[in-house]
Amino acid sequence: MTSFKDLHVPGNPLILPNAWDFASAAALVAAEFGAIGTTSLGVAAAAGKRDGASSAWEETRALAFRLSRLSAHITVDLEHGFSDDPAAVAEHAAQLDGIAGVNLEDRHGDREHHARVIAAVKGRNPHLFVNARTDTHWLREGQLEDALDRCAAYVEAGADGVFVPGLPLGDVSTLTAEIDAPVNVLFQPQQTIHELAARGVARISTGSLLFRAALQTAVAAAAAIRAGDDLARAELPSYAAVDQLADL
Repeated sequence: MTSFKDLHVPGNPLILPNAWDFASAAALVAAEFGAIGTTSLGVAAAAGKRDGASSAWEETRALAFRLSRLSAHITVDLEHGFSDDPAAVAEHAAQLDGIAGVNLEDRHGDREHHARVIAAVKGRNPHLFVNARTDTHWLREGQLEDALDRCAAYVEAGADGVFVPGLPLGDVSTLTAEIDAPVNVLFQPQQTIHELAARGVARISTGSLLFRAALQTAVAAAAAIRAGDDLARAELPSYAAVDQLADL
C-alpha cells in the first residue's frame, strides 16, 4: 500500500472524504477510497456535543480505534488537540494506535503556541502525518500573508502538511508555491477538483460536507414518506449491504 505521505502529490491531490462513524467510513472504503478522514463536527454532533468545544475526545478516540481496522489510511481530526498543553496533545495523539495522521487547528490563536503543540506531537509520534490547520480564513476575512507566516512556522515546527480551509481560489497558487509542504484545502462547491489541482494542491478534504449531506438526505426522505412518496425511485443501499460493512 502506498504510504499516506506519498498520497499527497501536488497537482494530483488526494481526495479525502471525511466520515463521522464506522459505517460512513466503511462505506467510503467499499467505494475504493484509500484514505479517510474524520470530521470533528460529525463526531461531536452525533454525540450531542458542540464542535470545537474540546468535549468529544472520548468519542474521537473510540472512533479512531474502530476505524483503525479498516484497510485504508485513517487521519483523525483532533480539533485543537483537546488540551492547551502541548504534552497532553502529544499524549492524545499517542493513543491513536494504527492511525496514519492527525489534523490540528490553531483557531487563529497564538502562532508560537501552536508551533509548540506540533513539535510536541511530532517529537512523541514521529510516524504521524501532522496536518497543521490554520484558521486565518475560516469563518473570517483572512489575509494571505497571515496564512503564509503561520504555515511556514508550522512546517518549521515539524508539520508534514498545512491546511487552510476557506482560502480563496485566487490565493491557492501563492500558498502552494511558497510553502515547502503539501497543501490541503477544503472542498467548496464553487471550486472544482481540476482548478485546485492546477494550482498545486496536494490534498482536498470534504470536511463536514458529507455529514451535513447525510442529514439533509435523511430528513428529506422522512419528509417524502410523510408526504406519501413510496421512494420507489430512490437508489438506496440494501439492508444486507449495510450490515456487511461490519465485516470490512
